[in-house]
Amino acid sequence: MWRNSGSRPVILTPLPRHRLFRALAAFAAALDDPAANRVFRRLAVPAHAARATGAGAAHHHRQAVSLAEQVGMGLCPGPPQGGFGWDGRALRRATEAYVLLHEVAHFQLASPARRRLPDFGLGPGPETGQRGLAERCARLHGVAREREEAKASLLGILWESELGQPALASFLDQNWLEGGGAARHFYVVLEQLRTRGFITASGRPTRRLNHAPDEA
Repeated sequence: MWRNSGSRPVILTPLPRHRLFRALAAFAAALDDPAANRVFRRLAVPAHAARATGAGAAHHHRQAVSLAEQVGMGLCPGPPQGGFGWDGRALRRATEAYVLLHEVAHFQLASPARRRLPDFGLGPGPETGQRGLAERCARLHGVAREREEAKASLLGILWESELGQPALASFLDQNWLEGGGAARHFYVVLEQLRTRGFITASGRPTRRLNHAPDEA
């Protein structure tokens, strides 16, 4: 559920392998916090820059479904285009593993009230079928929504890494390497997740759920 001007942010041109190595090295060099650097190096595995296919993709999907159940999410059949990715009670399971893990991250981060709303009260994601209703259910807007989106993006990527899935593919797709302040942004979001207990001191994701209301 990436909401950035209404669509999922993507890199327009895939990086050639030699440019990818240089970009990863430059990002690591810009991270002067040792703990953040170690987390990044776990994500920055060049072999994980491409999605799994076939049996590997099916295994990743099973892992994502299992994690969703472990954190307390209901599940229902069909793709998000049939309604919502998350309808307030159940997660549509017929989508890619990395999308499901992103939704798990949103479930963890959402306030208790928004956890009961379609698409977590953030407005429609790119795959949402009932877009008008998702817009009417939106409760978080502007900068607050963008901050939660950033945290959900990174937490979902950390779950991919934790489960041995191609986290770097999502890191690239969701534009974490882009921009002059990218390394600083990564550090700030990582610290926000750590201080609220969604990741450990070493950057491993936890199953913590947010129990605090949204700020007025």
